[in-house]
Amino acid sequence: MDAKKKEAIMASTTFEELLDAEYGKQGTAEREKFEAEAEAFCLAECLKEHRLQAGLTQEELANKIGTKKSYISKIENGHADIQLSTLFRIFAGLGKRISLTVL
Repeated sequence: MDAKKKEAIMASTTFEELLDAEYGKQGTAEREKFEAEAEAFCLAECLKEHRLQAGLTQEELANKIGTKKSYISKIENGHADIQLSTLFRIFAGLGKRISLTVL
C-alpha cells in the first residue's frame, strides 16, 4: 500500500471516508466492484443463516429446490451469481418469502 493511501486511511474519521480512501469515490470501478462483492457477501450470509435456522444442510436444501449442493455452496461462499428466480425459489424452499425494494 502506498504511503498516500495509508495516510488517507489513517486520517479517515467516518466509514464513508474510509471506503473512499480504500476503494475510491462512489462511481469508480474499484468502488463499484467492492460494493457488488459486499452485497453478494451479505446475501450469502443471509441465505446461510436462514438455511441453518431451518435445520437444513446444503444438500437437503438443494434437493428441496431441485438444484445441486455445489450450487448452494457456491452461492453461500459468494462464488456464484444468482438469478432472481433462483433466489425466490431458494427462500421458498426455506419457508420464507422475500421482497425487493428499489431505492
